[in-house]
Amino acid sequence: MAPIWPSYYGSARAVMFVIDASDPTQLSSSCAQLLSVLSAEQLATAPVLVLFNKIDLPSYMTPEEMEGLLRLPDIIATAGRPVATARVSARDGTGLTQVLRWLRDAR
Repeated sequence: MAPIWPSYYGSARAVMFVIDASDPTQLSSSCAQLLSVLSAEQLATAPVLVLFNKIDLPSYMTPEEMEGLLRLPDIIATAGRPVATARVSARDGTGLTQVLRWLRDAR
């Protein structure tokens, strides 16, 4: 899916980037994709919300583990725009209120 993302950048006012918190083998790929999104000129002013999904699974990594492996503090410090994080579960709705609040405030 990632190769077609740039075709949607022009009309985007905010970015929600979802990472599977239960699959540490995909973190490096997710990090590369996130850096690609953050470097897109069309998204230079768009606020970003990084969603750590699947926190309802027993195998999920803690937010501290994910942020450390992604070097998220470094990414946030150099992003040049607001970057926030949220822990969510698409299956049971955990974190949905926080995401909707962020989306409302990001416009």
